[in-house]
Amino acid sequence: MGDPVPSFGLGRLPRITFGPGVFAQVPSIAARHGTRALLVTGGRSFNASPRRAQLEAGLAEAGVALLGVITVSGEPSPADVEGPLAEYRGQGVNVVIGIGGGAALDTAKAIAGLLPVETELMDHLEGVGRGVPYPGTALPVVAVPTTAGTGSEATRNAVISERGPDGYKRSFRDESMVPADAVVDPELLATAPRSLIAANGLDALTQLLEAYTSHNATPVTDALARDGLAACRDGLLVWHADPDGPDAPAARSRMAYAALLSGVCLANAGLGAVHGFASPLGARLPIPHGMACGAVLWQTIRANITALTDRDPESPALPKYAEAGRILAGLPSTIRDGAARVQLVDTLHDMVEALAVPRLSAFEMRAEHIPLIVADSPGSSMRTNPVALTDEELSAILEQAL
Repeated sequence: MGDPVPSFGLGRLPRITFGPGVFAQVPSIAARHGTRALLVTGGRSFNASPRRAQLEAGLAEAGVALLGVITVSGEPSPADVEGPLAEYRGQGVNVVIGIGGGAALDTAKAIAGLLPVETELMDHLEGVGRGVPYPGTALPVVAVPTTAGTGSEATRNAVISERGPDGYKRSFRDESMVPADAVVDPELLATAPRSLIAANGLDALTQLLEAYTSHNATPVTDALARDGLAACRDGLLVWHADPDGPDAPAARSRMAYAALLSGVCLANAGLGAVHGFASPLGARLPIPHGMACGAVLWQTIRANITALTDRDPESPALPKYAEAGRILAGLPSTIRDGAARVQLVDTLHDMVEALAVPRLSAFEMRAEHIPLIVADSPGSSMRTNPVALTDEELSAILEQAL
């Protein structure tokens, strides 16, 4: 008969619209939620494209007034949230549309969370804020990703960063901040440069692998993570190798799907030590988040496997690492677990090399930074890592990645 399905819970999800061309539905989707919209976009690519005019015309036709446009370049800082709050509070905004990468979507979610209440971002920012409970319900967000990586279109948190020696990378989160709708159109990824394909793809891959092996993994997140890992296997390197080639549209679709699943998985299962490192690395160094993940990915997974084998050989994460190795390397089910785990580490190493991920030293990381990064790494991601790594083990990972 086998074992019963274990108890589990699943958090709120957005209504998902996925497929080529679904961007055209954004105005009608926004109109279901409100008639006074705020648009948050990232960088210049969307604003300079014909899609911006298409969106504005569609909103007008749907009876949605566009009250303003906020452009975010780089990972959002407190100022990127506080400025729009001062301008648009009291203006009657009732729906927020976020179009862009994780930075734009996180900014949209943070603004949507704070516009209806009287509190400020630093009241609620985890770890560095005042610890005030969030008192309200966020405005509905229509999230439209233009990159395939963060999965922010399916999560309940907004990551806010302040870079520098005393920098931080922390979350403002609430269940009501999960976007009301996620509109995932792989055609929006067509202009992504190879460096962005690599960084975002590694973020999605890492999120899937860490959620799969997390202490909080569930049967649902496991199923989604396995499917997402297979999509990464079939999409990431193909798309990166030839972004304009004949196989690129299918590869983009796979990675858009993988990123979406990674967001659902991380929101419900948590992450692990790779993301535990990525936050302080991104706060202290000029390193894109996905590159931070890639720089320490295979080293951290190898350390986890070694520590589990030595200290917790019955951990359910060990057979999951083996299954991840079979998926990513395309191995048959007959391959023994030990060999599959070795293949996992080798495959991750080879993927990082193929994606041309620089070593941490290329981002101004030095040996003297290691104790600072280790000291800053404990957090929610580390708490759901499948094994508690010692400071010595964490330091060794960073030394290998320098």
